[in-house]
Amino acid sequence: MTNPSLKGYIVYPTYRIVDDESEEGKKKKSKKALVYLFGRLENGESFLIIKPYRPYFYVKRANIEVIDEKLEKTLTLFNAYVEDSDFKNFNDEQVSKIILDIPGDVPKLRKILEEEHRCTCYEADIRFYQRFLIDHNIKSTLEVSGKWKKGEYIDRIYEDPVVKGAEWNPELKILSIDIESDSHAKHLYCISLYTPGIRGQGAFERVIILSHELEMGKPLEHAISVNTEKDLLEKFQELVISIDPDVIIGWNVIDFDLNFLKNKFDEHKIPFVLGRTAWPCKLDIVKDFMRDSSADFPGRMVLDGIQVLKTSYIKLGNYKLDTAAEEFLGEKKLIGHEHKGSDIEHYFQADQQKLVDYNLKDSEFVYRILFKTGSMQLTIQRSLITGMTLERVRASVASLDSLFLREAQRRKIVLNNSAFGEKEEAAKGGFVMQSVPGLYEYVIVCDFKSLYPSIIRTYNIDPYSFVEKKDIPKDFEKLKDKFIVAANGAVFKNQDGILPHVISEVWKKRDEAKRNKATAETIYGLKIIMNSFYGVLGNPSCRFFNPDMSNAITHTAQAIIKLTIKKVEELGYKVIYSDTDSVFLVSRAKNNGDARAIGKKIEDHINEYYTAHIKKEHHRESSIELQFDKLFKIFLMPTVRGSDVGAKKRYAGIIVKDDDSEELHFTGMEFVRGDWTDLAKKFQGELFELLFNKQGVSDYIKAFVDDLRKGKYDELLVYRKNINKPLNEYTKTTPPHVKAARQLKKLTSNQIRYVMTIEGPEPIEKLKHKLDYEHYIDKQIKPLADTVLSAYGKNFDDIIQNSSQSTLFGY
Repeated sequence: MTNPSLKGYIVYPTYRIVDDESEEGKKKKSKKALVYLFGRLENGESFLIIKPYRPYFYVKRANIEVIDEKLEKTLTLFNAYVEDSDFKNFNDEQVSKIILDIPGDVPKLRKILEEEHRCTCYEADIRFYQRFLIDHNIKSTLEVSGKWKKGEYIDRIYEDPVVKGAEWNPELKILSIDIESDSHAKHLYCISLYTPGIRGQGAFERVIILSHELEMGKPLEHAISVNTEKDLLEKFQELVISIDPDVIIGWNVIDFDLNFLKNKFDEHKIPFVLGRTAWPCKLDIVKDFMRDSSADFPGRMVLDGIQVLKTSYIKLGNYKLDTAAEEFLGEKKLIGHEHKGSDIEHYFQADQQKLVDYNLKDSEFVYRILFKTGSMQLTIQRSLITGMTLERVRASVASLDSLFLREAQRRKIVLNNSAFGEKEEAAKGGFVMQSVPGLYEYVIVCDFKSLYPSIIRTYNIDPYSFVEKKDIPKDFEKLKDKFIVAANGAVFKNQDGILPHVISEVWKKRDEAKRNKATAETIYGLKIIMNSFYGVLGNPSCRFFNPDMSNAITHTAQAIIKLTIKKVEELGYKVIYSDTDSVFLVSRAKNNGDARAIGKKIEDHINEYYTAHIKKEHHRESSIELQFDKLFKIFLMPTVRGSDVGAKKRYAGIIVKDDDSEELHFTGMEFVRGDWTDLAKKFQGELFELLFNKQGVSDYIKAFVDDLRKGKYDELLVYRKNINKPLNEYTKTTPPHVKAARQLKKLTSNQIRYVMTIEGPEPIEKLKHKLDYEHYIDKQIKPLADTVLSAYGKNFDDIIQNSSQSTLFGY
């Protein structure tokens, strides 16, 4: 059948090697590669596009202009041939294209050409399907037209259709699953499947359960009953293929649910086929907290809900489903965590309806959490922007590669192969000014908009434009308008660089998204991608890794911040702090309106200055933009604990919003840090509330300590800390959380919850001794109190020991 062209989203790109059945292929007994693109069309149907395509890479033409007998033999061995191209390398040298049959032959031929024929090769490390997508100007969405047929596992199969890039915001079918088993994880009880479908169609909410419903005489609601474990697995397989999801999600779904199911499929000798072809699904289970397990389901993506949240920068005290459900949905799981194993076994035997309800609710929770937090939408948006598949959106090096390659190809420029480098020294960080501690009124914060990306654009910091020291012309001083010198001395050609262009395109999309009031996820996704490019240049695994370039950005940022402080102080305002891309200044305003006017005046003055400065010094347009960002009505810059030196990256105050409403704000304080107890957060929050409202704090501190010693805050004393490597690898030092973890027979999570007792740290699951209240007073309460009291020349001991001035008032 042939239909009008349709837009689609590529869920799963891959390729297959098949026999070449063409007349020429039959004579040579050769193989050929077919690109396979699985996805979802705009009409709601699933698709598979199959396209023949040949792999290739480039070599410097000067290395291959004369093809001698040895080189010809090498090319013949791989059924490869040379084709002239109009592409050039970074040094403006012509390159030729080497075309082969099989992607797997590319690294083999490259090695021989480099080692035996001394050829310089380019772009020989690009994934085969990615090369296809780049050549067809496709990221994650495309337009397809041509004949198609119905498939066994998929709605439409297109063979060699016309494809091209397109923009489309897809609606994907996402299936959430969850399994329940006995407490020993030996017997499978049930599997839940939850999806709202797409466009209001194809919704499915059911639990397949090994059921006793016939014996009980009452059918189960939202359930499909089966008689054996094998029947349960086969029904699950049938439903997954029938529902045909683009993405399968769950909570710890790969390490637990799918791993358990894979073993069960093997046990019952059922092919582990849950994708969009008869190809078997594969799992890569990693027994390491530092890496994530992965699942390869042909035609679909599998995403673990925990990793989707973390990739979207959403933090939780712990990543248990119950915690996330309560935090984001305001709901609790139907069966508590404490006796979960025995409860599930009990309900399986005595109340299967409750087990069905519980199992289905868990699947629903995962789906709702990922969409309520916007993390699923953000993941899709990042995929659309970079061309990365859903499970690879956090791969910032690959994301830059994808965007850079596309722009380089448009300019007919080839890139060097990736070569893992070694960091000679750490990249220099942003400038953080030594703060001036104290309590201030009407503090203005001015922030540079995307400082690092704007520096890249303004100074043309770009791999393609970078000039090696040996290539800097002798009459460089006379050609200053042709070059740009960054603050660290790195030199770049004054031209339209590739990386600045890539950033400009993302920047434009972000501004356009804001104007069109796009979703917060779209705007945030664009910001994440744009801001990641600095870190990528400093990553040794990046093909553009160059410490001179990454340091050019940070050194220049430091110079800009220092120059900005100077210009602000020339206006007569005192700068009390700066942090990488912002400056904090005392406005001397009398009210909110006055402060806002001063903030806008400073913003305009600094931006006008940089427009003129960059034009004069570098013959470039400035992208550097300062914004009046925040207004603090009251602002505390504390000292470093135990000294009179101002702290860095730690402050608090009352922010005034646009509508003149006020909000308590903390940065870097224990109130917002995950490694401090809830006790510390409660104490600090209430203490600052009193301080900023000009109320006494001495009596509050004494009363709080008394209540702590009486056991009033016992439930707030839990520390939460992650285990980042196997316990037996902690040899040099043994931190408290590791000591606590070693008291447990089995770790069920990489996060340990423990308390300090008079006998040391103990996990809350095995608490044996009395709580050590003095530890919490000394390590949690005293440091926080001293942060505030230091502003008045007093300390915690003065208050507790009832010094002569026992009452302290804020002003």
